[in-house]
Amino acid sequence: MILLRLIDDHPVVRQGLKAALESEPDLQVISEAASLSGLPPTQADVTILDLEMEGPEPLAGIASLGAVVIFSAHSEPEKISQALERGALGYVLKGAPLEELIAAIRAASRGETYLQARVAGLLAQALRAPAPRLSPRQTEILRLLADGLSNKEIGVHLGVTERTAKFHVNAIFNRLGADNRAQAVALAGRLGLI
Repeated sequence: MILLRLIDDHPVVRQGLKAALESEPDLQVISEAASLSGLPPTQADVTILDLEMEGPEPLAGIASLGAVVIFSAHSEPEKISQALERGALGYVLKGAPLEELIAAIRAASRGETYLQARVAGLLAQALRAPAPRLSPRQTEILRLLADGLSNKEIGVHLGVTERTAKFHVNAIFNRLGADNRAQAVALAGRLGLI
């Protein structure tokens, strides 16, 4: 018997998953929670974790959960990579057939990694994609971002207005596909741009 823990902020998702998973003779849901902070202290073999919820950042708590299968709508290669780097053994998108999730759960219970075929394809595509090219000026600005400078401070350093500095920072975000400074710096570091 594989004992499961469900963590998802949508009650209907948890209820539906519980009913579907418990139709398998070797799967039993022993606890469920809307967030990591609401998790009862139980010993499960596998935790099924969504990445989008209130409370503590789900990826930060993966190490303490044992075998984890991510069950999420997030298909961004960056999110997938982060989950795997932090210790998740499986990653299945919420649009996948139930059989995919069950296969991931069984693999994780054996300590094996399981990626839905679409997830593996997204990762492979991201690895094949060339790193974005930045101009020397953008690389300099990215280094200043990594040093924690504000747009105003970047402008002073470069001898341009704060508005021009902000324009350059936004252009870097667009080039890297980042939503904020921390994400841009993390991506740039991972891609070897800084």
